[in-house]
Amino acid sequence: MYQQILCPVDGSETSIFGMHEAILLAKSLNAQLRFLYVIDLYFPVMNISGEFDTVYLDDILRKHGQKVLQQAENEANSAGVKADSKIVETIGHRVSELILDEAKSWPADLIIMGTHGLRGIERIVIGSDAESVVRKCSVPVLLVKNRGKAN
Repeated sequence: MYQQILCPVDGSETSIFGMHEAILLAKSLNAQLRFLYVIDLYFPVMNISGEFDTVYLDDILRKHGQKVLQQAENEANSAGVKADSKIVETIGHRVSELILDEAKSWPADLIIMGTHGLRGIERIVIGSDAESVVRKCSVPVLLVKNRGKAN
């Protein structure tokens, strides 16, 4: 059925719920699992004169990404799941675009990702990469809601 499962992770509690579900499903289907970490290197910050500067925290973000991916791979391997990982970088593109690009190029036949399940003004202000992936993706997407939060 599903042979290649893509699981975007960012180290948050919500993405960890998605990661655990991806590991369980990959194990039950004997599927290959790929963890994806997206780094957005663009951070507009207002300087002392009130103008916007761009701050690049690339080393910190890469180290965090490597740590998150290593933890995900370790959990998958402990469960007996074949997993690899990839970091992709962008400057200002939506995370959802990079997830969709990876799903197409790898190619994934299922995406599993955590979602905050935001509603109302939170969803409008923050946006939803998960929603964008669902709307634009050509393969099935399984969204795993953070069961620790009540909405």
